[in-house]
Amino acid sequence: MKKKMILTACFLFAMAESVFAGMELPKHSWDLGVEVSHISYKEPDVMKEEGILYGLNGSYAYRQGVIFKTDARFSFGQVDYSSPSSGNMDGVDDILLEVREMIGYDLSVLDTAQLMPYIGFGYRYLNDDSSGMATSTGAVGYERESNYFYLPLGIDCIKELKDGWLFGFTLEYDHFLKGVQKSHLSDANLGFADLENDQNKGYGCRASFRFKKQSEKIDFLVEPFVRYWNIKKSEEEPVSFAGVIIGRGYEPKNNSTEFGIKIAVKF
Repeated sequence: MKKKMILTACFLFAMAESVFAGMELPKHSWDLGVEVSHISYKEPDVMKEEGILYGLNGSYAYRQGVIFKTDARFSFGQVDYSSPSSGNMDGVDDILLEVREMIGYDLSVLDTAQLMPYIGFGYRYLNDDSSGMATSTGAVGYERESNYFYLPLGIDCIKELKDGWLFGFTLEYDHFLKGVQKSHLSDANLGFADLENDQNKGYGCRASFRFKKQSEKIDFLVEPFVRYWNIKKSEEEPVSFAGVIIGRGYEPKNNSTEFGIKIAVKF
């Protein structure tokens, strides 16, 4: 997976047209923006959710050969739930928070572009809250919390074009370290104890393309993106009702795909 992404990055870079004889990137840079995305979450043969998220994002980068970058995003919206066994439910509230810290290195290529390989640490939190709601068949909803810890491994490229425009892209593989899934079963029935499951296997990947227009003080950025996660079945844990263990519960294997567009200013 990682080799394919690096080869793809090199191919895209080779296809880009050289225009200027050099480029300068600022030592300090900030960007602030908004994004809108469509998210689809699936547990094959069990259930799926999909809907629109609206978000805010920002980042800071320090560039001096070695690059240190911090970025964060916050998104919210509603998704619709459907399951062949438990029915349908619309308007489930979702909140997504992600924070990432990365270190990379600038490589000048043909004096017309910057290529940055990087590695880092990321945390992703998703809250899916259907507590107090019921499906079309009468199944009662509950709050679910997903926590992912991962290592982003990627490559970023930026290249000057004509008339103050820059083109860039990012390709990334996310090495999954650990997940913790919290299911608030007590929301559905006070007799149930809440359940917490560890997730140990999975991976993520993401890609984006950036088009940036430079001005004297502020740059304007448009960035279509896609983000994908594939997580395997979790560890099993006891399920208890009224203090008595009645079975074992787990988080099924699942995948999520999010695609959208980011609009930001950079200064």
